Amino acid sequence: MVAAFIEEMLFAPRSLAQKALVWALSPLGGLAAFWLWRKLIAQKPVDLGIKVVSVGNLTLGGSGKTPLVIELAKRFENAAIVLRGYGRKTRGLIVLDAAKTHDEVGDEALLYQSLAPRSLVIVSEDRAAGVLQAKALGAKIVFLDDGFRHRQIGKFDVLIRPNPAPLNDRVLPAGCYRLPPKAYELADYVASEGADFVRKTAVSNPTDRMALVTAISRANRLDPFLPSGVVAKYYFRDHAAFDFDELSAIAKRHDATSLLVTRKDLTKLNGAPIALSVLELSLSVGDALLNAIDRYAYK
Repeated sequence: MVAAFIEEMLFAPRSLAQKALVWALSPLGGLAAFWLWRKLIAQKPVDLGIKVVSVGNLTLGGSGKTPLVIELAKRFENAAIVLRGYGRKTRGLIVLDAAKTHDEVGDEALLYQSLAPRSLVIVSEDRAAGVLQAKALGAKIVFLDDGFRHRQIGKFDVLIRPNPAPLNDRVLPAGCYRLPPKAYELADYVASEGADFVRKTAVSNPTDRMALVTAISRANRLDPFLPSGVVAKYYFRDHAAFDFDELSAIAKRHDATSLLVTRKDLTKLNGAPIALSVLELSLSVGDALLNAIDRYAYK
């Protein structure tokens, strides 16, 4: 209940209590916006000697960033994907191989490894170090997951603008923006769902009674894509690990014949004690964005 209240307050405050909280936090949001903007424009990009494309967003979670990176990276030979590795229990730079686990590299890195198998995947808090490691290992182009704020790296910046736009355009903690909305002006390309990409969905191994279990940001955005046969929905915090006993209890509680999960969730469910149905999410990317990437990559 508290999480739902805060999420609605950040994106689209409706109740009097939510609007009052936004008003009370607005001075802090304004100070954060000023400081973040100054920090952004103070950074001077440095050419690292390799083509770098960053795909990011200014708001909290759930913009289509990960599937867009996957679709773009799949088009190139000798591509690398560099990301921070949220949810991992390690630090530093790690190059993925088949033996790496969720605890070592995080769920998103394993998702990239699974769905963009020709791409080198590297996790690193220091994005520049990750880019240079990819270059040393033979990559010809690097895709940065959520790398916009790292403006010291010379790159082509793609920002995804939410569609529809959030009703609250303030910066955290007063709104859903991690960076001030005017930062769209600094992007090389501003993409939006519908105009530049369209989501496609399918379900692998569907059953008659599926309980949705997911640990992604703003999980209710899956609702328009859910198939018939979903008998319950359980939303865990983003990047959370799953407890198999709890999953078994959920399935039993609702007489579910399978758990419906996303590909990102699936990376943490090896050995799950119940059948899994997978909500496959992908994107169809429009020519305007693809052509912009190609012009940068091959110039």
